[in-house]
Amino acid sequence: MLTLSPTHVTGILLVAIPLLLAHGLPAPTGTAVLQATGVARTTGYKAKSELTTLLQGASQPVARPPPEEVAPPDACSALHQAIVGFLFDHPGAVGGTAARRRYSDRYRCFVLDCWTEHRALGVAALAAAVGVPVPTLKEWLRGERPAVAPPESLATVREPTTAQIETVLAAWDAWDDKRAGLQAFCAHVWFHLRIPFRRQHISDLLSAHGVRTKKPRGRPMDASQRRRGFEKFFPGAQWVGDGAELVVYVQGERFTVNLELLVDAYSAAYTGATVSPTEDAAAVVQAFEDGVATTGARPLAVLLDNKPSNHGEQVQEALGETLLMRSRPYVPTDKPQVEGAFGLFSQEAPAMVLNGTDSAAIARELAALVFTTWARAVNHRPRVDRRGKTRAWLYNNDAPTAEQLAAAQAALLDRQQRQAKARLGRQRREDPIVRALLDAAFLRLELDDPDGRLRKAIASWPLESVMYGIAVFEGKKRAGTLPKDVDGRYLRGIVKNTAETSEGMAIAEALLRERMAARDLALEHLGKQQEALQADVVDPRDLVNAFVDKALAAPRRIDRLFWLLATADVIVDDEPEQHRVHLRCAARRIHSTFAVPHKERLFATRFLFAKVIPIG
Repeated sequence: MLTLSPTHVTGILLVAIPLLLAHGLPAPTGTAVLQATGVARTTGYKAKSELTTLLQGASQPVARPPPEEVAPPDACSALHQAIVGFLFDHPGAVGGTAARRRYSDRYRCFVLDCWTEHRALGVAALAAAVGVPVPTLKEWLRGERPAVAPPESLATVREPTTAQIETVLAAWDAWDDKRAGLQAFCAHVWFHLRIPFRRQHISDLLSAHGVRTKKPRGRPMDASQRRRGFEKFFPGAQWVGDGAELVVYVQGERFTVNLELLVDAYSAAYTGATVSPTEDAAAVVQAFEDGVATTGARPLAVLLDNKPSNHGEQVQEALGETLLMRSRPYVPTDKPQVEGAFGLFSQEAPAMVLNGTDSAAIARELAALVFTTWARAVNHRPRVDRRGKTRAWLYNNDAPTAEQLAAAQAALLDRQQRQAKARLGRQRREDPIVRALLDAAFLRLELDDPDGRLRKAIASWPLESVMYGIAVFEGKKRAGTLPKDVDGRYLRGIVKNTAETSEGMAIAEALLRERMAARDLALEHLGKQQEALQADVVDPRDLVNAFVDKALAAPRRIDRLFWLLATADVIVDDEPEQHRVHLRCAARRIHSTFAVPHKERLFATRFLFAKVIPIG
């Protein structure tokens, strides 16, 4: 009896499976063969490939050249019928003119599947069968995208008819390439349906009927940036504090003391004050305690400038649950109430000149007495801009509701978080490593930034995003794909988009793992799909292609992340020498699916490569 190793036995059995099925004989499955012989999947299929190559070489005639491969007529006819059926079932899959065609993502994937099934036809024969130029088909196989100029619009109508509107809506329902953009659909409406609507008109029509949505743009501004000035809530929501120097003359000697003042942002009432030798943490605490004693309650937040003494542990402990806010440097509009109070005091207070024994003590006591008297008088002075109401009346007679309290608390907390994020950005801009990296990159890439503002703005993003942005910009410059006349602002946009995408995917990955731990129903459904694919698909390369297709077709980012992680697990479990092959096939498939935005395709490729080949 012939003695063979388990690997050779596995290869022979795997080669025999399609032969047995072709002759109508019973045959085992690939999984059953691997389980019976105990050989790993990759090793078994590698032996099958080597044995198939050996048998093909042995079947050729000796000393004769191999005959030229000619595409069988039956294969071309079947392929033609499949193409025609696909185009009938998917309107809009192919558009444009003979000089310039447009193809949908589904049609590209269909052609790639045809290439996998009919590889023996060759590139030229397949291109002729599917109606795609040979250079375009080669670009699809490499994962590249040809540049296509948008079509020009036609004339418009002012009063569209009901038939035209219904025709456009019906065409959109049957349109095959919705995710690729609106321009191709507009060209279909203009040139094929002969309906002369403007692009904006078509967009508004689809949005009004709820079949296509528009994403809002922009972000909310900070309170101090609004045109109407400082954002106010109700009395006691926020106090604004600052310190000012007061000059007192005692017996001809000049003394300088600090006046620490807290003002209510809504009513402009002077809530707390203290006079101290210098502006420090103790002065802030004393003024805050004086304000609590005067009003009988703590505010929701206190806004102070960025002096280190205003944000130390002593101040934090004294404020307790009250939020400690930071004003923007050198922006007086962030503290208009307290700045105005100091201006009024300087105008109305008399000259403080005393003669006494203990000069320093007399100076402090006099300053405190004068200001307290003035502040109490002003608090009860009617205000013209408040219909004759005084500051004290406004503070004591306006009771906020529970909804106002919650809204103010949320808004103040959000503002504090934005300020903390801005402060973190300033710290990053001062990082010497990031600055040195940007200085070298701007010099190497010949980017103008004489005052350093662009480098300062880019340095506020994480180091990894900055490095990736520089690499993308330099790669585009070498490849000649940069837009015309770009400058450092283009690099800043790349870094910003990369950082935001990385942040979003990191959050999604963390959420994915939490949901997997909690056995979420949605992910349980994805897990069942993964198990079904692994049971049906034997070859690791086919399994990688199936998982990549699932990831690109996923409607949610967390589902896409699930399938990308599953793809990475399949590649990692395979032999190390197969990693490069799997990654190149996956990248080509990712970059052939143009329905997914370009930056999402880039991130999917980067994420998959990072999981399979980690650095550090």
